[in-house]
Amino acid sequence: MGISPVLWQFLVHWLHNSALFPAEASTIAPWMDALYFFLLGMTLTGLFLVGVLVFGFSIRYRKEKNPVATQIEGSTLLEATWTIIPLAIFLLTFVWGALLYFRIYDPPPNAMNIYIVGKQWMWKAEHPGGQHEINSLHVPAGRPIQLTMISQDVFHSFSIPDFRVKREVIPGRYTTVWFNATDPGTYHIFCTQYCGTQHSGMIGEVTVLSAPDYQKWLAQSTSGMSLAQNGERLFASMGCNACHSGNAAARGPNLAGVYGTKLTLTDGSQVQVNDAFLRDAILNPSQHVTAGFAPIMPTYQGQVSEDGLIDLVEYIKNLNTNYRVQQTLMTSESNQAAPPTPAGGTTETVKP
Repeated sequence: MGISPVLWQFLVHWLHNSALFPAEASTIAPWMDALYFFLLGMTLTGLFLVGVLVFGFSIRYRKEKNPVATQIEGSTLLEATWTIIPLAIFLLTFVWGALLYFRIYDPPPNAMNIYIVGKQWMWKAEHPGGQHEINSLHVPAGRPIQLTMISQDVFHSFSIPDFRVKREVIPGRYTTVWFNATDPGTYHIFCTQYCGTQHSGMIGEVTVLSAPDYQKWLAQSTSGMSLAQNGERLFASMGCNACHSGNAAARGPNLAGVYGTKLTLTDGSQVQVNDAFLRDAILNPSQHVTAGFAPIMPTYQGQVSEDGLIDLVEYIKNLNTNYRVQQTLMTSESNQAAPPTPAGGTTETVKP
């Protein structure tokens, strides 16, 4: 980082203890702080140099000492120096910031995904195992966590200052950010985008737990059904399994194992099947018609909540075979074919 590690820790701890700077509680925080202090140091150095030059020249070339203006010829070396050195510093800062940006917004493959839904004026966290939280988020220490976020109404911005994490939360589009918390404890969540009259109250807490404590929390907080299981029920209740059964004669494409692959559309283009694509394909199916299939899927715009869309996306992400799809389809068909039960609760067989 360019300075002694001991001096760095002293500086960070002093700033944090004096409430001038948030704690460094994630793996990316020291790197963000290094860039921040570099920019601060460069700014103060430039301010000092300009101040010294202005003060020195105002004394040396004051009117009493130079009643007639002194003509000073230009210097190519001097002009090249004050051009090349600032340019090099700016390019260094740009490359440094770009590397940090891609590191922050490119989550590792093994990151645990948690969904965040923002709405006036609360944060809702949905874990893959079915745990739901309001204005609270529990995560394990030492494990990469990816947040897949979306807004249910207006623009928000999800920020955890101690992790140096901040990301816009936008209606109708997923945004992602990730972090790796280092120290167990409780940290603040803020909305940093004005979102209405109660914007200041849109706050929460991140609770970082050790691995054993996090497993205990998962066991105690389960709702009984995972997001994928909720998605399976919704998938069947909406009749999606009738067209996406995986059979050769099915009217819709096979969804088993489709997540993470490249899909060819009717216009010849190829798209990566990710969370954003699945969500948009459910809401705007006519814009994402798979090659070889007719555009017969209706839109579910306004019929499925953001929570329901998350359940469906998580279900399709974890769909590896069509066995369960076909089982639920057969169950639905058998229920529709069964004769109605009389009011008495039993059916009678009429003998000839």
